[in-house]
This record gives sequence, structure tokens and C-alpha cells, in this order.
Amino acid sequence: MAYPYDPELSPVVAMLPVLDISDIAAARAQMLQMRELRPAFTPSPSLEISKRFVPGPPGDPDVEVCVIRPNDGQHGRPGMLWIHGGGFVLGDVDGDLETAAGIAEGTGAVVVSVEYRLAPEHPFPAPVEDCYAALRWTAEHADELGIDLNRLAVGGLSAGGGLAAAVALLARDRGGPSLCFQLLDIPEVDDRLSTPSMQQFTDTPLWNLPNAILSWEAYLGPDRDGDTSPYAAPSRATDLRGLPPAYVVTCEFDPLRDEGIEYGQRLMQAGVPTELHHYPGTFHGSSGAGVGTAISERMVADRTDAIRRAFAR
Repeated sequence: MAYPYDPELSPVVAMLPVLDISDIAAARAQMLQMRELRPAFTPSPSLEISKRFVPGPPGDPDVEVCVIRPNDGQHGRPGMLWIHGGGFVLGDVDGDLETAAGIAEGTGAVVVSVEYRLAPEHPFPAPVEDCYAALRWTAEHADELGIDLNRLAVGGLSAGGGLAAAVALLARDRGGPSLCFQLLDIPEVDDRLSTPSMQQFTDTPLWNLPNAILSWEAYLGPDRDGDTSPYAAPSRATDLRGLPPAYVVTCEFDPLRDEGIEYGQRLMQAGVPTELHHYPGTFHGSSGAGVGTAISERMVADRTDAIRRAFAR
């Protein structure tokens, strides 16, 4: 089906490869190939980037994190746990470094990007528990990292946005760490796949109903029994009170559009200060379309501004 994309995005859509996660190994290889074809990302010299392993969930392996921070030695900075996307089955820290580094440079925050385990090899709860373990480590080492614990946030894109919402729920329900903000950028939060946008967009680029079905099957795993946990699919949560202020992003021609809007509305109804940004003419992942695309640049600028404002509260 032809969709009325923003005119500047139409040429981008024409160049996008078809992403099919029915063969996850092939999809992972395709993503690596796409990364190799892009110009290499060079982080700003104003940033210090290092990787380390931190304690994982009890009884599970350590988790690798990438710490990105301004290298001026200043302490008392805001901090953000950042979670990459990929439908729970794709992606890694290196492939998402440009976004995480952009947040650090644009907001002055220390960003901790987490290399969580992927499904289907590691279904729920492994990925979200890895992310929560990374959040706990970040809070426990705030002084070493130069982070002001009163300004600690979580954020993510796509499946990473869903994991960020789940981590916010876990932090509330497990008594911390306390979060000042949650950034839910085109979040994947509902395994029921019943919204109008999900049912309508069966052939949209990068993400569509067929991929969403496979994504949730892989994440929830073959041993799924009974109702889906809200820590897997945050839309299943019955009580959203007491969660941190949120910034929710949705795109018009994205199957995740309606679940993101509905989750944002439910946050508002629960008394959570929530800013909801919907971008007409966009597809899933439009914020990464690149320099020179006005709508994509605006999406990134709006996101950066929202994070800055959250840290200034």
C-alpha cells in the first residue's frame, strides 16, 4: 500500500530494505550489513565512552553497559539509562551509539546504554531484568559516575521504549531506584496486537503487523502460560499511578502508533505528567532518517528538549 509520507521521507522509504524477522539470524546479519554501509559514526571529542560488565539479575550473567559522559570532570549531572530497540530480537549498543551519544551531548547527561540479552534465546523476563539490573547499578554507582540521583531517568526507542516503560514499573513496584522521567519513543508496549493501527499497517517499512507478531512470540517465549505480565507488556498494567513523568512519541504510519497513544492517555488519566508527541507523515523509526530531513531533525530536537526540561524540573 502507498502511504502519504512526509515528502522528505518518501525517498528514504524507497531506500529502506525489507526487514523480516521470520529468520532472526538473517535479520541480524542484515542489520549488521546495513550498519557497515552507513558512514561510520564518530562520537564528539567532548564525550568519554567506556564499556564494562556490571552485576546482572540474581543468578544470571553480568550485563555489559556502555557509559557515555561529558569528559569535563563535572559531577552532579543528570543520568539516563538508555535501552536500544530491535523488536526484542535485534540490535545492540554499538548500533545505537549515535542516539545514546546524541542524548549525552545534547543534554549534558551521563548515559548508560545497556546490552540486554535478546529473545528468542533469552525470552522474558531476561531482557527487562537485565535493564533493571543496569538501572540499579547506575543508581548504586551514581557518585562514581558523577550522577545526581535526584535526576535519574530511563528511556528507549521502539522495543527499548517498551522496556523503558517496564523498567519504570519495576522501579516503582520494587521500591526504587527513584526515577524523575521516562522517555518512551515509539514504544512497543502491547502484546494483544488489536489496535486499529496494528491491524491496518501490515506492510509498512521496518515495522508492521507480521513482524510484531513474531516479535512478541519470541519475547514471551514458548513456555508462556496464562496472562501476560505487565513487566513484559506495560499496557497490561492495571495501575499506572506513581510512575515518573513521561514523554511519549508516536508516528502516523507505524503499527505501534495507537498503543503508544493509549498508553500515554492512560498515564495522564493516572495523574502522571505526560507529554505526547505525534508526528504526521512519519513511519516507524523516522527520527533516524538523517541530517537534512526536517521532520527527523525536529523529532530529535523535540526529544532532546524534552529530556533537558525534565532534568531541569
